[in-house]
Amino acid sequence: MPVPTAVAATERIAESNVAVSNIAASEYFQSYSVVGLLAVVGVLFVAVAFGAGRLLRPVVPTPEKLLTYECGVDPVGEGWAHTQVRYYVYAFLYVIFAVDSIFLFPWATVFAAPGYGAATLVEMFIFLGFLSVGLLYAYKKGVLTWT
Repeated sequence: MPVPTAVAATERIAESNVAVSNIAASEYFQSYSVVGLLAVVGVLFVAVAFGAGRLLRPVVPTPEKLLTYECGVDPVGEGWAHTQVRYYVYAFLYVIFAVDSIFLFPWATVFAAPGYGAATLVEMFIFLGFLSVGLLYAYKKGVLTWT
């Protein structure tokens, strides 16, 4: 019986590592195949629903059905209407406070970890400074006054 050499042992270890990595890769891609199959089923479900709706709906166009209709009011005049742009400020305020709350929760968990206290505290004050500039802008615009 031949004595195993270091080269033969290394080759056996390499073969076993390749087998293990192939098994791990197949398990990895198998989990993604489930996600892919679910995505395909979802797309097919939507396509079948839209196709059934198109096939089953009645198609009887009349002049009344082709009229522009909004909220029970017959269209009069042009289709051009001025819209107020003041609501962008409310959206701006929402973004300020939503981003603030989204950033504060992960910051609180990292702040508790050892070694990150001072750095995360400085970063949070910089971030809150940017948010306070946005809030100051909204205050100067008069958005925060109750009307």
